[in-house]
Amino acid sequence: MARQGILVAFILFIIVFTMANPRFLAVDNILGVIRSSTIIGVMALGVTFVVISGNLDLSVGSMMSFSTIVVLDLHDKLGPLLAIPAMFGMTMCLGAFIGFLVGYLRLNSLIVTLGMLSAIHGLTLTYSGGKNMDIADKEGTWFDVFGQGVVFGLPVPILIFGLLALVLGLLLARTPFGRQVYAVGGNGTAATFSGIRRARVVFLCYLMSSFCVAFAGMLQASRSMGSQNTVGQGLELEVLAAVILGGASLMGGSGAIYKTVIGVLILGFIQNGLLLVGLEFYVQFVVTWVIIILAVWLDVAAKRGKLWSPIA
Repeated sequence: MARQGILVAFILFIIVFTMANPRFLAVDNILGVIRSSTIIGVMALGVTFVVISGNLDLSVGSMMSFSTIVVLDLHDKLGPLLAIPAMFGMTMCLGAFIGFLVGYLRLNSLIVTLGMLSAIHGLTLTYSGGKNMDIADKEGTWFDVFGQGVVFGLPVPILIFGLLALVLGLLLARTPFGRQVYAVGGNGTAATFSGIRRARVVFLCYLMSSFCVAFAGMLQASRSMGSQNTVGQGLELEVLAAVILGGASLMGGSGAIYKTVIGVLILGFIQNGLLLVGLEFYVQFVVTWVIIILAVWLDVAAKRGKLWSPIA
């Protein structure tokens, strides 16, 4: 139960939600939930690398707001063909800065990313002048294909999420770099004595996280063709919840991309089920908090082999 409790609870949720509303398992609802979860999911893919390496990234919500605002602004100035790589470059510079502070200066990742959450939010407001961004000519651009397009009957955001999950899953599970990420998260000191450049691995993990955030910002901008400058506010908790639900340990050294995808879907379907049974949207915040606490408790319990602390 300590290792599979979340999946058991998810199955129970599915049964209850289906009994309460048969539309819960309809194909259009399932595709809708997966599509709405893609932005959280794409960010969670990158954060999985960070968490497995034994660190945290609480800046992804603000960074997503920044990338969304930047690509919308540059779209009208440079066109989408130049705006997209320019936004990726600017977003990944932020990730590189965080990676330098945590990896090479060995600063605490919680403090650094918590500070960067506020700093990047301020940078976004400064860049936008406190105003929301909209694409001027929504009908005369192909930029909406990323967020609204359909290929072979499947929404493009789902295809992008699936492709990224496949590539990053192979990178984490089948390459020397992936093994180094696990080694650094499992025991950073032992990894260093084994010849692994710990600082470099942590730096690249944060770079990977910012790369995924840039993808999420592009999807968000393409979906709405306009955005508030606080569009990503609070998403860092949902991303972290999805990663933990997928089995990644906050202590580092364990986790997998495919499990993160499962965690994202669990969170998305639970939130969707709550709406279908008639609960207000703000109940989701309470449920997300409960899920985070439960997931962390089960993670710690799995590590010590007991659900309750032996001291208590």
